[in-house]
Amino acid sequence: MSREDIDKLADQRLYDIAENWYKQMAGAKIPSISLPTRTKHNIEYDESSEVWKYGEKETMRIANSSKSALHLLKMAYVVGFLKNQIAESRSSTLREMYYISEGWKKAKFGAQDESNHLVEDLEIITELSREAFHLRPEEDGASVYGPLRIREKTRRGERVMHCQEDIGEAGYPIPNNVDNLEFIDHDAKFVIAMETGGMYARLMENGFDEEHDAILVHLKGQPARSTRRVLRRLNQELGLPVVIFTDGDPWSYRIFASVAYGSIKAAHMSEILATPGAQFIGVQPSDISNYNLPSDKLTEGDIAALKAELSDPRFDTEYWRHEINLQLKLGLKSEQQAFASRGLDFVTKEYLPARLSEMGVI
Repeated sequence: MSREDIDKLADQRLYDIAENWYKQMAGAKIPSISLPTRTKHNIEYDESSEVWKYGEKETMRIANSSKSALHLLKMAYVVGFLKNQIAESRSSTLREMYYISEGWKKAKFGAQDESNHLVEDLEIITELSREAFHLRPEEDGASVYGPLRIREKTRRGERVMHCQEDIGEAGYPIPNNVDNLEFIDHDAKFVIAMETGGMYARLMENGFDEEHDAILVHLKGQPARSTRRVLRRLNQELGLPVVIFTDGDPWSYRIFASVAYGSIKAAHMSEILATPGAQFIGVQPSDISNYNLPSDKLTEGDIAALKAELSDPRFDTEYWRHEINLQLKLGLKSEQQAFASRGLDFVTKEYLPARLSEMGVI
């Protein structure tokens, strides 16, 4: 779909929201809007797309109180702002929209979390991503390094580059809008995405990408949407296996879950953000004991997070139940860089090749 077609569709769906409210009021009804309940208790596995989506539980927001009416007023202001932005071919960040709301009097936002949440509501209602409304996230995508040639459409025209030969050691920075990227060709066998910059640099320095024909992706912690979309595209369009390498703690397991299963917060976008075939390579709780890795004690927050994951349907597998219960028993967590205690080459020469072979990737 062309940029013009996307703009027309986005404009029409925003118009439909306002038109629906108008019809409700014209029929002497209180304006309202219905949205899925966004909790882990309302996400269900969709077999056709192999991702987690919102279930049938819904929350009705009806302007029958001052609080609810104010919420719909703010949504109406945002709808108007986005329609103007599309008409003028302008774009803004989520942060800029938050500050622009300062001029909306009673409809201004009290905090950016509130405006971000409202944009997510509009994504659910319209079944379009925020990029379709010309909204850009504050966080940028991460970076890619490996045997992949791409074509990127920019404001200055098209550019073609090889993600090993034509870029520096920082890698190719993933743009906010990955729809402007085309994968031309590659010599890769799989993709390995890493939580930390230190491990990304270690694999690059040790020549892991060349030795194993791997595309390296730096997630930069909890990955931005653009990073997750690139991982999905590398998997779906090029047929490349994707493995996720994070620290060994509950917060890092949620990084994996957001990539492989989709996040609870953005379950409405799982079909374009999640990579169902992605596999978790480590650091596993069992690695902490098997390799006697340097570790830290779990905090009370860590323990609570692990227990919460045991009730999270995305972790409801024999593998994750075993590993999480083992970690609770050990009472320990460990970082990716802990493998350095066995030497700077251990992770690339021994641990990763062994795990990749065990997983059937190499």
